[in-house]
Amino acid sequence: MEQLNDVELLKALTQARQRLNTEIGRVIIGQQEIIDQILISLLSQGHCLLIGVPGLAKTLMIKTLAQALDLQFRRIQFTPDLMPSDITGTEVIEEDRATGTRAFKFFKGPVFGNIILADEINRTPPKTQAALLEAMQEHRVTAAGQTYQLDEPFFVLATQNPIEQEGTYPLPEAQLDRFMFSLKVTYPTFAEELEIVKSTTTDVESNPVIVISRDEICSFQHLVRRVPVAANVIEFAVKLVTATRPVSAEAPEFVKKWVEWGAGPRASQYLILGAKANAILEGRPTPAIADVIKMAKPVLRHRIIPNFNAEAEGIDTDSITQKLLESLEK
Repeated sequence: MEQLNDVELLKALTQARQRLNTEIGRVIIGQQEIIDQILISLLSQGHCLLIGVPGLAKTLMIKTLAQALDLQFRRIQFTPDLMPSDITGTEVIEEDRATGTRAFKFFKGPVFGNIILADEINRTPPKTQAALLEAMQEHRVTAAGQTYQLDEPFFVLATQNPIEQEGTYPLPEAQLDRFMFSLKVTYPTFAEELEIVKSTTTDVESNPVIVISRDEICSFQHLVRRVPVAANVIEFAVKLVTATRPVSAEAPEFVKKWVEWGAGPRASQYLILGAKANAILEGRPTPAIADVIKMAKPVLRHRIIPNFNAEAEGIDTDSITQKLLESLEK
């Protein structure tokens, strides 16, 4: 990509987003908000957890996005017998036919891609789940004492089925915190489902064309980091996150009543990064408080742990976040 200044990059991203929506819309009907949030997470160098029942085109959505972005797509089906080496790769003894000598050679696992789909991540034991931790945080893999750097951009999207809990291993909070967003993939509307059935029961296939290159994505990711943010916007984000902690003096009474543990500092960072990415996707050079509010539920959904009182009263994290936003806006 030719060297562009930040204003030109901003304009290029806005135009690319419109083309991207058009290309993805040829394959995926609806789910625009989810697609936008996945793109925000990618630009913020975060990772996404997608929660939804089977058959909502989560895999197809991710695969289509990878095609439109010219990124290498890798799918890992998480099962109870999956081993860490099945994700990161393994060493095998290889013989040199010319010399007869044998040596270990590392064969890279499916984590060596750009967009990694960790399908039904909660179906595998914690030891295997943890194999993704270093890759997600450090963008590298260590195997047999050697460190291998992952290609950029590197983006993990994990899926979970909210219905079946038998035979699953809930993700520990430490791993959940590595995900920037927790996204709820919902059923399509009646009109969308009509269109889905019409377009998927024929012999015609739609394949998206490449809209953004890898180099351009990396440039846009660096642009997000350079976006300036007003002090009052950062203050709002930190106030919101601090208010989720029942031990905090700033926490409202309903938080102390319903919350076991609140969000950590990583939530504040992701609120601001997400707000920056959302602003530039809409062609604005700096985010406002409204951008932070838009990021609040997907960022806090998996970071606020409701207590027994909340569960008994049917209060979920989205309800707590909404109540917090209303109290801060007063």
